[in-house]
Amino acid sequence: MEKEKEFARRLLTIFDGLTEVMEQHCPEVAAVEDLFVAHNPRSALKLGQARGAAVVAAMKQGISVHDYSPRMVKQAVAGYGQAQKEQVQHMVQALLELSGAPSPDAADALAVAICHAGYMDRL
Repeated sequence: MEKEKEFARRLLTIFDGLTEVMEQHCPEVAAVEDLFVAHNPRSALKLGQARGAAVVAAMKQGISVHDYSPRMVKQAVAGYGQAQKEQVQHMVQALLELSGAPSPDAADALAVAICHAGYMDRL
């Protein structure tokens, strides 16, 4: 039971933290990556709940949310929908002219933003 309470607190932290950032920076849109079924269904479920907290936080602020599949994100950034994490990291660093490689999680988030920016340019 204690683990469940801790996880619920984490979801609230995600929701509150993102709400605070959105109130401070007033974004017009949000982009998120669709979930894929990983090897561990339990981890996928928790990731889905965290993603849900983020989506609800954006929707509550009146921000439109755009979903992209992992394949679309990798295609947009690395030119190959089956690219490995390291390739995505490298391409994010190159595309954004970063002095160092971003962490894997930061690279994933930046890749989704790059994908969304590229998609919006085509409209």
